[in-house]
Amino acid sequence: MSLVRTLLATTAMAAAMMAVALPAQAQTRIALVAKSLGNGFFEAAARGAEEAAEEIGDVEIIYTGPTSTTAEGQIEVINTLIAQNVDAIAISANDPDAVVPALQRAMQRGITVISWDSGVAAEGRQMHLNPSSNELIGRMNLQLVEAHMPEGESDFAILSATTTSTNQNIWIEEMEAQMGDFPDLNLVTTVYGDDLADKSYREAQGILQSMPNVKVIVAPTTVGILAASRAVEDAGMIGEVYVTGLGLPSEMAGAIESGATKEFAIWNPVDLGYSAAYIAYELASGNATAEPGATISIGRVGEITLDDNLEAGMSEPFVYDASNIDEFKDIF
Repeated sequence: MSLVRTLLATTAMAAAMMAVALPAQAQTRIALVAKSLGNGFFEAAARGAEEAAEEIGDVEIIYTGPTSTTAEGQIEVINTLIAQNVDAIAISANDPDAVVPALQRAMQRGITVISWDSGVAAEGRQMHLNPSSNELIGRMNLQLVEAHMPEGESDFAILSATTTSTNQNIWIEEMEAQMGDFPDLNLVTTVYGDDLADKSYREAQGILQSMPNVKVIVAPTTVGILAASRAVEDAGMIGEVYVTGLGLPSEMAGAIESGATKEFAIWNPVDLGYSAAYIAYELASGNATAEPGATISIGRVGEITLDDNLEAGMSEPFVYDASNIDEFKDIF
């Protein structure tokens, strides 16, 4: 009996030592890279990414980005993430090409790389998640312009982000391509506020002061639409010039109340960040592969199917107005 007890004790001790020696299951670390920090849209996306991490389990979200909307700033961030050996990088790019070499280095190290919101050139990522269909976003912006245009008027202007911003440029191209379906609209100019509140405000002021026939400013950027709305309000031109485009309910509630805008559209950035993080996890964990025709789960949002360019759209834009703004303004 003594020998048996000794053997049992030895076996138990060995098992305990093996249990101690086994490493804990490693977390999947996903970096969500914003165009810049301090932007409400990306902060909402980060909340969504955290929701995805909590739902999946054993996932750490690293929310990061440069302090200004530059490719150079994002390259520094990417290099830091490579050094940290994260499992995945999900980036909304300030420039589709400039960040490619850094992201290629990341992929060479075995890091999963996807772009979302504002895309990266195909050679710099495994896939891209558009917030919606580019065609539908372009058409939505034109429909919003048409809905705000006073009877007998036709001139409108576009206030965009940077000249290199992938998503804004694509949406503007879609707007221009579909102008034939809106014969009563006339695009006068496109200006760029670089997604900076002060510059966007000045660009909107310039339109109001130098282009009296412009009756609608459409901004496919959350920074631009808010800045333009404030410029119209400060100029005392509510009812003379309307602002619309893509905005955040939390930021645009005042513009709806003042009458600077009647309605605007946006996808849910919380869902967008959630979906980007979920896709990054699915690819990094080997549950999915980025290839044409592949269907990838995005949890509670549904699923996407990649096209031949390894891109997919999350959902259609949603219109916000006085009837629903109070419901959403406290969410994002």
